[in-house]
Amino acid sequence: MAKKNLGPLTALVPLPATMVSCQKPGSRPNIITISWTGIVCSEPPMISISVRKNRYSYDIIKSTGEFVVNITTHDLVSATDLCGTYSGADYDKFEMAELTPVKSSKVKVPMIAECPINMECQVRTRIELGSHDIFIAEIVATHADEGILIDGRFNIKKLDPLIYCTKTREYWSGLSRKEGKYGFSVKKSD
Repeated sequence: MAKKNLGPLTALVPLPATMVSCQKPGSRPNIITISWTGIVCSEPPMISISVRKNRYSYDIIKSTGEFVVNITTHDLVSATDLCGTYSGADYDKFEMAELTPVKSSKVKVPMIAECPINMECQVRTRIELGSHDIFIAEIVATHADEGILIDGRFNIKKLDPLIYCTKTREYWSGLSRKEGKYGFSVKKSD
């Protein structure tokens, strides 16, 4: 099979389309849409988000050291896009997107009620890269809607997470076909 060299580019697809909430004390809360995110450690649970320095949320997260990663669904595609298109410096994104801020349990940043999973995060380090800085944060609390859980685990079909493809700039949903379970390829059949 022939392959074409595309040069160095960000071809990790798909990525989660998340809404990250942040807030400076005494200011209104803000939301930034971020797909440049991922789990970086299990013990303690840690996540990374990458944010451009010119984004309104960058200075908020840098100064407070806190944020909430809110997992989106197909029902939230318009709100997710809106929060990634407008600047919180000029707009109240909770109001514009008709989203509900909910008090978090560990951080001073609100969660988004409409998102089925919310991870409260405290920044442990920031690394300056090129176009983005990466914030590595410990997940200090995770909240999930009971309707997406089966025996305390996430049911991906019920969750129906929203994903993003960076090169086509498209949102997708519909992760409905399970292909296997961890370790299935090495288990001996009975």
